[in-house]
This record gives sequence, C-alpha cells and structure tokens, in this order.
Amino acid sequence: MKNRRWSVLALTLFSMALFVTAACSAEPEAGIPPVPTPGLVTLVDIGAHKCIPCKMMAPIIEELKKEYAGRASIIFIDVWEHREQGAKFGVSAIPTQIFYDKAGKEISRHVGFMDKESIVAQLKTLGVK
Repeated sequence: MKNRRWSVLALTLFSMALFVTAACSAEPEAGIPPVPTPGLVTLVDIGAHKCIPCKMMAPIIEELKKEYAGRASIIFIDVWEHREQGAKFGVSAIPTQIFYDKAGKEISRHVGFMDKESIVAQLKTLGVK
C-alpha cells in the first residue's frame, strides 16, 4: 500500500514538472513581445482596443512609444484578443499598467486610466531620462 502511494505521488510530481517545463519553455505568443523587455525599463499597458478608458490611453501610449524609443519599452497588450495574457499578468480589471525596472522586476502597477504626466513621472522614478 505504501509503495502504491509513493508511485502515485511520484507520477503526480513528474506530471506537474512536465507541465511547468512546457509552460515555461513555450514560445511567446505571436504578436506579443517579451515582457519585460530585457535591459530596459518596461511599461506594459494591458487593456483592450474597445474598452473606453483604454481607448483614451491609446494615443498616450503611442506618443510614449515614440518619445521613449531606445530608452524604455512601452508595450500594449489587448487581453480581449489574447485572453490568456490577463491571467499571466494577474490582471482583474483593465486598463492596468505594470512598470518593470531594467532588471525585469515589477516595481508598481496601476489600475484604470493613467494620464501621460503620471506615466512620465513613474518612468523618471525608474531612471528613464
């Protein structure tokens, strides 16, 4: 009886290890860049093209992409098109902005509309000039 329990436990652990390995080594989803961007302060704005506050943020995100090109990575992910991304980032409401430092560590997150000045202030706090 003991051996059977150990066999079931071993099989379960092996299966979990395979699942985790497959999940961690999976190819990034098409159209979604790696987040955070290695070596750069990263802002990922998680929303949807049809969400009203997200639509209000869209021009801000586009401006910031141009203004901070080469100095910071500004990424938008539409979770209505890529549903698994919401769970991946632990998002429960959109829009959500997540800020990562150069080392890839999440530093802060904000839920809801975020104006350009607040985003720029957070980028400056993270050392982006």
